[in-house]
Amino acid sequence: MQDSAEGSALPNSASPNVDANIDKLLRTAIEGARVIQFRYQDRVRIAEPHDYGDQKGVAKLLAYQIGGSSSNPLPNWRSINVGEISDLRILDRTFPGGRPTPSGKHQKWDTLYIRVRAATAADA
Repeated sequence: MQDSAEGSALPNSASPNVDANIDKLLRTAIEGARVIQFRYQDRVRIAEPHDYGDQKGVAKLLAYQIGGSSSNPLPNWRSINVGEISDLRILDRTFPGGRPTPSGKHQKWDTLYIRVRAATAADA
């Protein structure tokens, strides 16, 4: 697994099936710990983007969905196929950074492009 440093990105490393603008917006949002809004599987979602990387040749986003539409209770973790995201916007709202997962671990990545910085006590 190839990891980048927290809060930094590997240039030009996105999966070829990802729109360049979506790639740039995801990296910008993660770098700045900014909340995003997007359409995925015919639902508008609002989420904190945490990890962006590649799993088995598919670009994925690990996000903590905090609002919008969902068939499951919110807030909750979501693994999102980036190639299926549309109407992505960075909102004028930040979040403290990484948050704990129920397992204590994030997903396993073949390549991790960028990870949100860890939250600190000062962020709380």
